[in-house]
Formats: sequence, C-alpha cells, structure tokens
Amino acid sequence: MGGWRLPCFGRHNDEGGAATLPEPFNLPAPLPEWPQGGDFAKGTICIGELDVVSITKFQSIWSCSDATFYEPEGVPDGFYCLGHYAQQNNRPLQGFLLVAREASHQLTSSKPALEKPLDFSLVWTNADFSEDDNSECGCIWLPSPPNGYKALGYVVTKGPKKPSLEAARCVRDDLTDTCENVRSIVDMGDACQVWNIRPCHRGVRGHGVPVGTFSCETDSTDGDDESSIPCLRNFDSNLKAMPNLEQINALINHYGPTVFFHPQETYFPSSVSWFFENGATLYKKDAKMGDAILPGGSNLPAGGTNDGEYWIDLPDDDRNELVKVGNLKSAELYAHVKPAHGGTFTDIALWVFCPFNGPATIKVGFASFALQKVGRHIGDWEHFTLRVSNFSGELSSIYYSQHSGGEWVDACELEFLSGNKAIVYSSRNGHASYPHPGCYLIGSENLSVGVRNDVARSDFSVDSSTQYEIISAGHLRGAVVEPPWLQYMREWGPTITYNSRSEIDTVLSFLPFFLRFTAEAIFNSLPGELYEEEGPTGPKEKNNWEGDERC
Repeated sequence: MGGWRLPCFGRHNDEGGAATLPEPFNLPAPLPEWPQGGDFAKGTICIGELDVVSITKFQSIWSCSDATFYEPEGVPDGFYCLGHYAQQNNRPLQGFLLVAREASHQLTSSKPALEKPLDFSLVWTNADFSEDDNSECGCIWLPSPPNGYKALGYVVTKGPKKPSLEAARCVRDDLTDTCENVRSIVDMGDACQVWNIRPCHRGVRGHGVPVGTFSCETDSTDGDDESSIPCLRNFDSNLKAMPNLEQINALINHYGPTVFFHPQETYFPSSVSWFFENGATLYKKDAKMGDAILPGGSNLPAGGTNDGEYWIDLPDDDRNELVKVGNLKSAELYAHVKPAHGGTFTDIALWVFCPFNGPATIKVGFASFALQKVGRHIGDWEHFTLRVSNFSGELSSIYYSQHSGGEWVDACELEFLSGNKAIVYSSRNGHASYPHPGCYLIGSENLSVGVRNDVARSDFSVDSSTQYEIISAGHLRGAVVEPPWLQYMREWGPTITYNSRSEIDTVLSFLPFFLRFTAEAIFNSLPGELYEEEGPTGPKEKNNWEGDERC
C-alpha cells in the first residue's frame, strides 16, 4: 500500500487520555420562520445540472492531536457525498459539506454530472505497516476519477482499509471551478499539510461554489497557491436562492449587530442626510466657493472615477465642530446586499458613515502617544459584512473591516448580545470593526509597537437591526432604488498636505536607541493613508462592492 507514512499522532492528548472532540456549534437562538418566496432557505439549491444540499451535522471518523476529520450525517436519499470535512480541535464544530444529485435536466453534455471513482489512492497515513494492528491509524484517500471528471474532496478512513467506491462521487470537469488554499488546518509534518480552501473566483460575478471539503498538499505550498481540489460552479444565472426584499429585511432584523463605540469616542457616526442637511459642502477644483449639497445628494456628480475634480468638505461656518463630532441619534447603517459563492450565500454589507476620522494613538512598549494629525481626515466610511447561507438562512460568519484589511470571523467565535445578534466594536477615532473588546495594534503585536485600535462596550451604540436602510440589491433588478449620493465616486473629504510624518519622528526621538530603529521600521511599513489627510471614496468605489472582502 502506497502513500506517505508518519509516526502516529493517535487520538490522545498530552496526558494520555482520549482526545476531546469539538462540541457542535449552534446559534444562541432558534431560526425564525423566514418569509416565503423563491428558493431561499428551502434546503436545496439548483446550480445547473446539479442539485446541492448543505449538510452541517457530522460523524467523526478519525482525530489527531490538533484536528478531526468528519463525514456528513443524514445525507438525503438520492444525494451523494463529494468528500469529507476537517477542522481544528480548538474551536467549536462549525462547517458544512455539500452533497449532490443529478438535476432533472442536463444542459451541456450527454455524460452524467456525477460518476463513481474508479479507485482510491492513499495520500497519507500514520500507520506503521510493520505492526500487526493498524486499526486506530488514520488514512487520507484521493478518489481516482474517470476520464473527464474531477474529485472535489478527500475521503478519510480509520484503519487502512480502502474506502468503498460508494464513499464519494466525482463531478464532470466542466461543472467545476478552481480553488485556492486559504488557511492551514493541521500540519502533519513535512509530508502532508491539510488546508481550508475557497473558490478562486469570488465576489458578485464569481460562480465558484465551495463544497466544504479540504485540500491535502503533499509538497511545499505557502497557502496562496491554487488548490489541488476544485469546487463546484453555479450555472444558474438567475440565482433563485437569493433572498427577496422581505426576506432581506427579516435577515437584518434577526441578525443585525449592535455597534458599540468606545467610551472615550469623540467622532461619532451620523446619517448621510444629517451630514448634508447640516452644511456639508461640495467643492469643485479651481472653484473658490462650494455648493450646499441638496437632500439625498441629488446635485452630486454621478458616476465617473475619483479624478480629483470634486470633493466634499465640512461646513465653513460655526457648524463645523458640530458636524465633525457626528450625530449618533440620526445614525443608520446602509445595507448593500449581494450574492456570494455563486449565490449559495448572501453577503449583507452594512456601511457606517462618520463625518470625521480622528487622529491616531501610537504605542511603543508600555508607552502610548496621542497624535494630533496622523490618521485624521474628513469623511469616514467603514463596514462589516454578514454572510448568510441561502440553504437555511443561518448566519455563517461576519467580516470585520479594519482600515486597509479585515478578517472573517465564524459565527462560533462571535460575541452575541441578544438572540442571534452579534456585537461589532468600533475602534476609538478610527472606527475599524473588531469582534471582541481590547487593544488591537496595526504594526507588531509581538513587539508591542504600532497604531492603537482600542475597542470597548459603552453607552454609545447603534442597533443595525432597526437603524438601517437598504441602499442596493442588484439581484432584485430594480426593486431597491439606489440613493443619488451612492453614485458619487469622488472623495468625501479634501486632501490636505502637511508633514504629518514629523509627529512620528518626534516620538521616535524620545525612544531608547536599541528600540528606535525597530519602531521606525514598523512605522515605515504601515499603510500610507495614515500619513496623509485625504477623504475616502464612497462605498460603491470600494473594491469589495463587486469583489470579495480583502483578507
């Protein structure tokens, strides 16, 4: 029998007892009865020649010290497994596996969409075949597909016996799409590394559908390479499983997080309409005077690109400081609803507008220095995104946007306030989003050097489940009318040039010699946006409006 062999990890912890497997995760509250309409939350989604169902209940097969491998439990009659699931043991069990069957019609080929594998090849095992009893060993197998078909997942067995040919189905290769390795699950040693995978083609126009399986790489990889395992592709351009307007409102009402601002926050959000009504002004290049912005932004230039011809500024009168600090009472979140993962998920991006972004505070060791200029600018757009399964309407994860990047946090790792409503913590002055309270550094956490992002619960909050407006849902084809201000692609604040870097240099000059150059190197690596006062563009000009979130 071939394949890689490593010393057995076993199913024991360091103390010699049985390994503790992850407990299945459930949302804090039951799901409601979603409004009826279309195929949203019906359990089965047609993606062309295949019907697929998402299985979220698993039966464990084999476990090592760091991870456990699972097969789907309760597969509906007529559906077939495409591969097994793996995850780390240090977090609750939350994941899914798609199972598939032939749809009632074929679109492109006389060949069936699914076929049995011809065989299974052993990719990895920790069995020692010089021993008589290998019944507790783990084995990872790759289905050998017929010509013109691809395997979409690996099959795991406890013990060295080869899986049955009924253990998984292969998919016709023209119905698949490419995947990439995104996050390591477990490193089995030099011979084998197990990865989470995701479709390469994501965003509004991406057709890749994740199966929930894992990749098992037996050569050197950095995690950014294309995976050896593909995913499915959705050929149904109608995206029938996407929610209608009533269902979208129900989702936001049920899941909308509460956004908490820091107890010492100075610059709060407001509604866009409050900002306009209180003197926000539109300026044109080379014009001496600005124009008042009409309600809804109807006189803002629409379309085009950020060419520097126009920008928005605070009122040039005694309302300046009033508008700069925002108006929490008027604040609302602006929802952009879009398909994700080929229409098998819905992303609800909730945008927060603040009239002003405050200056940064930097941390070097135990000392913190509040700056006057670095980090500040007029106009601030931040967001977080709910990702919901269109199979069931269950919240899968939330994306927390953090300046020039962000992170996806699975539902099992969220902090919930009430029911299934999670918490979003907004950082002091900068308004970046985080899942838990604390001090997050942009820079080096290990060296304790960087820009502080302090987040904590306070009496200052916005409940996005009630204080929101749906501003865009392209899949509804005109059912949502986008506000005029959304079409404004220029900057929501002026560009002001000054030597803000001098503030950093002043701080560095007070540091001990041995720390100064290390801190300087870290600050030099930070995003350039921290060192210039330039207003941001609006939501529709951001890459994630059409694409996937950056992480």
